[in-house]
Amino acid sequence: MTAPGAGAGEKKSEFRKEMGPWANFALGFTYLSPVVSTYTLFGMALADGGPPMIWAFVMAGCGQFLVALVFGEVVAQYPVAGGVYPWARRLWGKRWAWMTGWVYMWALLVTITSVAYGAGPYIAILLGFRPTVHTTVLCTVALIVIAVLINYAGTKALSTAALIGFSAELLGALVVGVILLTTHRFHGLGVLFDDFGAAGDGSYLPVFLGAAIIGFYQYYGFEACGDVAEEVKHPGKVIPKAMRRTIYVGGAAATFTCLTLLLAVVDYRAVISGEDSDPVVRVLFDALGEAGARTVMAVVLISFLSCTISLQAAAGRLIYSYARDEMIIGHRLLRTFSAARAVPPYALLVAAVVPALIAVGSLISTDALTKIVSFAILGIYGAFQMVVLAALRARLKGWKPSGEYRLGRWGLLVNVGALAYGIFAVVNIAWPRTPEAAWYDNWIVLLSGGVVVVAGLVYMFTTHHYGRGDAPSGSAVPG
Repeated sequence: MTAPGAGAGEKKSEFRKEMGPWANFALGFTYLSPVVSTYTLFGMALADGGPPMIWAFVMAGCGQFLVALVFGEVVAQYPVAGGVYPWARRLWGKRWAWMTGWVYMWALLVTITSVAYGAGPYIAILLGFRPTVHTTVLCTVALIVIAVLINYAGTKALSTAALIGFSAELLGALVVGVILLTTHRFHGLGVLFDDFGAAGDGSYLPVFLGAAIIGFYQYYGFEACGDVAEEVKHPGKVIPKAMRRTIYVGGAAATFTCLTLLLAVVDYRAVISGEDSDPVVRVLFDALGEAGARTVMAVVLISFLSCTISLQAAAGRLIYSYARDEMIIGHRLLRTFSAARAVPPYALLVAAVVPALIAVGSLISTDALTKIVSFAILGIYGAFQMVVLAALRARLKGWKPSGEYRLGRWGLLVNVGALAYGIFAVVNIAWPRTPEAAWYDNWIVLLSGGVVVVAGLVYMFTTHHYGRGDAPSGSAVPG
């Protein structure tokens, strides 16, 4: 028995189709997480770029929407668990897919760390202790453990967690936003065009591109809808729609959340100068009082937890898909599947242990959160563009998408636009911006990416694991 639309040669799926359309959308939404991205990076982005940094949401949203359209065509034809790895395998071949999966795997594992790490200060405030680097790391590890325990409960528990997280996200974004707009608004919309001195005497463009990390961090997660393709009924119709909906709704919620926080900040120059280092917390306590702010913190933490759960689910299924095709060391263990819970337990364990170790290792770097987030974005965007490039190559070689969702005559233009945006984003993310720091700290994002790629190449060509497995490869290109 083959997975629907996956093509001949596919192994019978062990997953249960227990995820409905709204749960699939909620999974992508909670992974994309407008509250998590905005609350994590708002202070940094405002300090770097002033209020106009909000336009990064528009820029990144338009670019990633093109990527989502390309992914929709691919997943409609190849609804296989694991997302970018099996897509790249069918669009190009085994070697390209192996490296795509390798980059995406490490990016996902680092993203799990970045989300859980971002929750640390909010946990401290909620529980009433002083946040430090060490307490943040401890909170990060605790959140990762809780998330993996929920993932072990199975697809139904994952769906429930995604829907609860979706509700918390909307509550945090809409209710708090409306309260801020109606009771704690200090500025008009004109501030969105005034940098309040963030650029100094120079051009605003470099400053904006530095602050744009908040937009780049916001717009990924929609691919998680496709990572669980074998758990969704009618994936060719449901998943492309869920991906697009994730961009629409998630992007709108994130932009609204950022806007309401911006208009509620009293003194932008205090944030830009570093005098006010945590404007989100200050705004919430000033506007809602201690009891109200702590209530919001609790809702925000649900968002952080649900986002971590969704990320782990995506990472676990990628690692399982990798192991099922015998692509990685330990594949016999990592492809183990729990029939009782319908989850890959050891793959999920890796998706918890490695992020926890990365959190502990972050103690050696200054400004750890920004570095972790930047590397996560670089890896995710890099893996995305490997799929986008593979799709473009397949089109030029004659591939005509045959799934239930197709772009038709717009496919080539959308594909080229998605690739151009992705290359721009990758270059911008990797660009060093702290010349005063030690060279290795200034270049740590690019160096980390280089280490992952070089290690992957060495691993791939010394073990030849990429050649194992009998899953279809290069099947999109006409023979």
